[in-house]
Amino acid sequence: MRAMRSIVILISGRGSNMEAIVRAAQTEQWPARIAAVVSNRADAEGLKFAASQGIATAVVASKDYPDREQFDAALRVVIDGFAPDLVVLAGFMRILTAPFVEHYAGRMLNIHPSLLPSFPGMATHRQALMAGVKVHGATVHFVTAALDHGPIVAQAVVPVLEGDTEQSLEQRVLVEEHQIYPRAVRWFVEGRLSIEDGRVRNSEAGRQD
Repeated sequence: MRAMRSIVILISGRGSNMEAIVRAAQTEQWPARIAAVVSNRADAEGLKFAASQGIATAVVASKDYPDREQFDAALRVVIDGFAPDLVVLAGFMRILTAPFVEHYAGRMLNIHPSLLPSFPGMATHRQALMAGVKVHGATVHFVTAALDHGPIVAQAVVPVLEGDTEQSLEQRVLVEEHQIYPRAVRWFVEGRLSIEDGRVRNSEAGRQD
Protein backbone atom coordinates (compact mmCIF):
# COMPACT_ATOMS: atom_id res chain seq x y z
CA MET A 1 0.00 0.00 0.00
CA ARG A 2 1.36 3.43 -0.95
CA ALA A 3 2.38 5.64 1.94
CA MET A 4 0.40 8.83 2.50
CA ARG A 5 2.20 11.76 0.88
CA SER A 6 2.65 15.16 2.49
CA ILE A 7 2.14 18.42 0.58
CA VAL A 8 3.14 21.97 1.53
CA ILE A 9 1.59 24.78 -0.53
CA LEU A 10 3.17 28.24 -0.80
CA ILE A 11 1.00 31.30 -1.49
CA SER A 12 1.27 35.07 -1.49
CA GLY A 13 -2.34 36.15 -1.94
CA ARG A 14 -5.85 34.76 -2.27
CA GLY A 15 -4.63 31.28 -3.13
CA SER A 16 -7.36 30.23 -5.56
CA ASN A 17 -5.19 27.45 -6.97
CA MET A 18 -4.39 26.33 -3.44
CA GLU A 19 -8.10 26.19 -2.69
CA ALA A 20 -8.72 24.12 -5.84
CA ILE A 21 -6.01 21.66 -4.79
CA VAL A 22 -7.32 21.38 -1.24
CA ARG A 23 -10.88 20.74 -2.42
CA ALA A 24 -9.73 18.16 -4.96
CA ALA A 25 -7.66 16.34 -2.35
CA GLN A 26 -10.67 16.22 -0.06
CA THR A 27 -13.27 15.11 -2.59
CA GLU A 28 -11.11 12.71 -4.60
CA GLN A 29 -9.50 11.09 -1.54
CA TRP A 30 -5.92 11.40 -2.67
CA PRO A 31 -3.19 9.30 -1.04
CA ALA A 32 -1.91 12.59 0.39
CA ARG A 33 -2.61 15.28 2.94
CA ILE A 34 -2.08 19.02 2.77
CA ALA A 35 0.33 19.37 5.67
CA ALA A 36 0.57 23.16 5.61
CA VAL A 37 -0.02 26.36 3.70
CA VAL A 38 2.85 28.84 4.03
CA SER A 39 2.88 32.46 2.92
CA ASN A 40 5.43 35.23 2.65
CA ARG A 41 2.67 37.70 3.56
CA ALA A 42 0.75 37.69 6.83
CA ASP A 43 -2.25 39.31 5.10
CA ALA A 44 -2.58 36.65 2.38
CA GLU A 45 -6.29 35.85 2.04
CA GLY A 46 -5.60 32.20 1.36
CA LEU A 47 -4.38 31.64 4.92
CA LYS A 48 -7.95 32.14 6.18
CA PHE A 49 -9.30 29.45 3.88
CA ALA A 50 -6.54 27.02 4.87
CA ALA A 51 -7.20 27.58 8.56
CA SER A 52 -10.93 27.06 8.01
CA GLN A 53 -10.11 23.62 6.58
CA GLY A 54 -8.03 22.64 9.60
CA ILE A 55 -4.74 22.97 7.69
CA ALA A 56 -1.68 24.26 9.52
CA THR A 57 -0.54 27.69 8.37
CA ALA A 58 2.72 29.59 8.73
CA VAL A 59 4.09 32.95 7.68
CA VAL A 60 7.69 33.68 6.75
CA ALA A 61 7.50 37.40 5.99
CA SER A 62 9.84 38.30 3.15
CA LYS A 63 9.97 41.90 4.38
CA ASP A 64 11.74 40.70 7.52
CA TYR A 65 14.83 39.52 5.64
CA PRO A 66 17.50 41.68 3.97
CA ASP A 67 18.01 39.45 0.94
CA ARG A 68 16.64 36.46 -0.94
CA GLU A 69 19.25 34.10 0.44
CA GLN A 70 18.31 34.69 4.07
CA PHE A 71 14.60 34.60 3.30
CA ASP A 72 14.93 31.32 1.42
CA ALA A 73 16.97 29.79 4.23
CA ALA A 74 14.28 30.68 6.77
CA LEU A 75 11.51 29.49 4.46
CA ARG A 76 13.27 26.17 3.92
CA VAL A 77 13.44 25.55 7.67
CA VAL A 78 9.69 26.12 8.03
CA ILE A 79 8.81 23.97 5.02
CA ASP A 80 11.06 21.11 6.08
CA GLY A 81 9.43 21.14 9.49
CA PHE A 82 6.38 19.64 7.76
CA ALA A 83 8.49 16.97 5.99
CA PRO A 84 6.86 17.42 2.57
CA ASP A 85 7.09 14.97 -0.30
CA LEU A 86 5.93 17.79 -2.57
CA VAL A 87 6.10 21.59 -2.45
CA VAL A 88 3.47 23.39 -4.53
CA LEU A 89 3.84 27.02 -5.59
CA ALA A 90 0.36 28.51 -5.93
CA GLY A 91 0.69 32.20 -6.66
CA PHE A 92 3.87 32.47 -4.60
CA MET A 93 5.30 35.77 -5.78
CA ARG A 94 8.96 35.29 -5.01
CA ILE A 95 11.94 34.47 -7.20
CA LEU A 96 13.64 31.57 -5.47
CA THR A 97 17.40 31.12 -5.21
CA ALA A 98 19.18 28.25 -6.94
CA PRO A 99 20.14 26.46 -3.68
CA PHE A 100 16.51 26.53 -2.51
CA VAL A 101 15.28 25.14 -5.82
CA GLU A 102 17.98 22.46 -5.82
CA HIS A 103 16.95 21.34 -2.34
CA TYR A 104 13.47 20.53 -3.66
CA ALA A 105 14.56 19.34 -7.11
CA GLY A 106 12.04 16.92 -8.60
CA ARG A 107 9.51 17.63 -5.85
CA MET A 108 8.41 21.22 -6.40
CA LEU A 109 5.68 22.24 -8.86
CA ASN A 110 4.58 25.62 -10.18
CA ILE A 111 1.76 26.84 -12.42
CA HIS A 112 2.36 29.65 -14.88
CA PRO A 113 -0.39 31.49 -16.79
CA SER A 114 0.95 30.92 -20.29
CA LEU A 115 1.84 28.10 -22.62
CA LEU A 116 5.50 27.87 -21.69
CA PRO A 117 8.06 28.42 -23.06
CA SER A 118 6.03 31.35 -24.45
CA PHE A 119 5.60 34.42 -22.25
CA PRO A 120 7.61 33.73 -19.10
CA GLY A 121 7.65 36.34 -16.35
CA MET A 122 4.91 38.79 -15.46
CA ALA A 123 1.93 40.24 -17.37
CA THR A 124 1.51 37.08 -19.44
CA HIS A 125 -1.99 37.94 -20.65
CA ARG A 126 -0.84 41.34 -21.86
CA GLN A 127 2.11 39.70 -23.60
CA ALA A 128 -0.24 37.24 -25.32
CA LEU A 129 -2.59 39.97 -26.52
CA MET A 130 0.24 42.15 -27.77
CA ALA A 131 1.76 39.22 -29.64
CA GLY A 132 -1.55 38.50 -31.35
CA VAL A 133 -1.51 34.78 -30.58
CA LYS A 134 -4.64 32.79 -31.29
CA VAL A 135 -4.30 30.50 -28.27
CA HIS A 136 -3.07 31.10 -24.73
CA GLY A 137 -3.23 28.97 -21.61
CA ALA A 138 -1.48 27.67 -18.52
CA THR A 139 1.40 25.32 -17.74
CA VAL A 140 2.21 23.14 -14.73
CA HIS A 141 5.92 22.42 -14.53
CA PHE A 142 8.62 21.20 -12.21
CA VAL A 143 10.60 24.12 -10.82
CA THR A 144 14.22 24.66 -11.85
CA ALA A 145 16.61 27.51 -11.20
CA ALA A 146 15.64 29.08 -14.55
CA LEU A 147 12.58 31.30 -14.02
CA ASP A 148 9.38 29.84 -15.49
CA HIS A 149 11.20 26.92 -17.04
CA GLY A 150 11.47 23.27 -16.09
CA PRO A 151 9.98 19.98 -17.28
CA ILE A 152 6.34 20.42 -18.28
CA VAL A 153 3.75 18.26 -16.52
CA ALA A 154 0.50 19.56 -18.03
CA GLN A 155 -0.87 22.37 -20.17
CA ALA A 156 -4.32 23.76 -20.90
CA VAL A 157 -5.16 25.75 -24.03
CA VAL A 158 -7.56 28.69 -24.10
CA PRO A 159 -8.57 30.45 -27.35
CA VAL A 160 -7.91 34.16 -27.56
CA LEU A 161 -11.20 35.75 -28.57
CA GLU A 162 -11.89 38.92 -30.52
CA GLY A 163 -12.29 41.73 -28.03
CA ASP A 164 -10.49 39.94 -25.20
CA THR A 165 -8.96 42.09 -22.48
CA GLU A 166 -6.26 41.09 -20.03
CA GLN A 167 -8.97 40.57 -17.43
CA SER A 168 -11.28 38.42 -19.57
CA LEU A 169 -8.38 36.29 -20.77
CA GLU A 170 -7.06 35.93 -17.23
CA GLN A 171 -10.43 34.69 -15.97
CA ARG A 172 -10.74 32.01 -18.65
CA VAL A 173 -7.17 30.85 -18.09
CA LEU A 174 -7.76 30.71 -14.33
CA VAL A 175 -10.70 28.35 -14.82
CA GLU A 176 -8.33 25.97 -16.62
CA GLU A 177 -5.62 26.41 -13.98
CA HIS A 178 -8.06 25.16 -11.36
CA GLN A 179 -8.50 21.99 -13.42
CA ILE A 180 -4.97 21.09 -14.45
CA TYR A 181 -3.09 21.99 -11.26
CA PRO A 182 -4.99 19.62 -8.93
CA ARG A 183 -4.75 16.94 -11.63
CA ALA A 184 -0.96 17.36 -11.88
CA VAL A 185 -0.52 17.30 -8.10
CA ARG A 186 -2.59 14.14 -7.92
CA TRP A 187 -0.42 12.50 -10.57
CA PHE A 188 2.63 13.31 -8.45
CA VAL A 189 1.27 11.91 -5.20
CA GLU A 190 0.09 8.79 -7.02
CA GLY A 191 3.66 8.23 -8.17
CA ARG A 192 2.86 8.57 -11.86
CA LEU A 193 5.40 11.24 -12.78
CA SER A 194 9.07 10.82 -13.65
CA ILE A 195 11.59 13.05 -15.38
CA GLU A 196 13.70 11.53 -18.14
CA ASP A 197 16.03 13.62 -20.31
CA GLY A 198 14.29 16.80 -19.21
CA ARG A 199 10.81 15.54 -20.13
CA VAL A 200 8.03 14.41 -17.83
CA ARG A 201 6.67 10.93 -18.29
CA ASN A 202 3.27 10.06 -16.87
CA SER A 203 2.84 6.38 -16.07
CA GLU A 204 -0.65 5.03 -15.43
CA ALA A 205 0.86 2.18 -13.46
CA GLY A 206 2.89 4.48 -11.21
CA ARG A 207 5.98 3.40 -9.39
CA GLN A 208 6.14 0.76 -6.70
CA ASP A 209 6.98 2.04 -3.20
